[in-house]
Amino acid sequence: MIELLALPFMVRALLAAAVTGLAAPTIGTYLVQRRLALLGDGLGHVAVTGVALGLLTGTSPTWFAVAVAVVGAVAIEVIRERGRTSGDVALALLFYGGLAAGVLITGLAGQSASRLQEYLFGSVTSVSAADVLVTVVLAAVVVTACLGFLPQLFAVSQDQDFARVAGVRVRLYNLLVAVLAAVTVTVAMRTVGLLLVSALMVVPVATAQQLTRSFRSTMGTSMVLGLAASLGGLALAAYLSTWGLDVAPGPTIVLLSLAGFALAWPLGVWQRTRQRRVAEVVHG
Repeated sequence: MIELLALPFMVRALLAAAVTGLAAPTIGTYLVQRRLALLGDGLGHVAVTGVALGLLTGTSPTWFAVAVAVVGAVAIEVIRERGRTSGDVALALLFYGGLAAGVLITGLAGQSASRLQEYLFGSVTSVSAADVLVTVVLAAVVVTACLGFLPQLFAVSQDQDFARVAGVRVRLYNLLVAVLAAVTVTVAMRTVGLLLVSALMVVPVATAQQLTRSFRSTMGTSMVLGLAASLGGLALAAYLSTWGLDVAPGPTIVLLSLAGFALAWPLGVWQRTRQRRVAEVVHG
């Protein structure tokens, strides 16, 4: 097992999984706070169009995915803020339009469905050194921005009216959250895939909320949980492969993250029940 993890392709995979596991829950904390947990799904679907354009032009699908996802993120934020279409309808437009256009363009490019599946469900063990470099750089941008603008982004995510009165540029930071979510989607597409990326952005945050009470501690805990799920899921998939079992790392990472939530949820229920009883005694 140790020899397998030391192989060059596994080292690259572990590095890509690690930075993805850190970046996804970081921006996911803001999305959960704003009740936009499904935004990652919508952007993941629209990024399929970017991947397909990369395959059609014979260039890097990653950068096309970044560009298309960012455009989609800005569009949905503008629609949500100014348009008459609700946020749910705008997300639905991204879901269906992005995925349909991606599949259509992939066919026009003469690529097989299996080629597109590497991005839909992840293929972290096949990442190249260049892919890892791009993933690390983009993940560093996401984490740095999320932590560097934490007071402003928290204010916007918690109460936009109060943030506006306090002089925070709400529209700018709303756009920043949307763009960072778009970049995170492309960061994670080779690790867990575009169709599963939202799980890595949301589930560790939901798990952390069962164990913590403050926003900062939730973000920090979710980053640790995301890192553990990413590395643990990849290692588990590699271990099972030694037994002749063909297990995809992406779904394994997501299922391991969900298992963590299942374990933390009863503890969260117990803590909330205990706090409610204490409050009843104090104010009773």
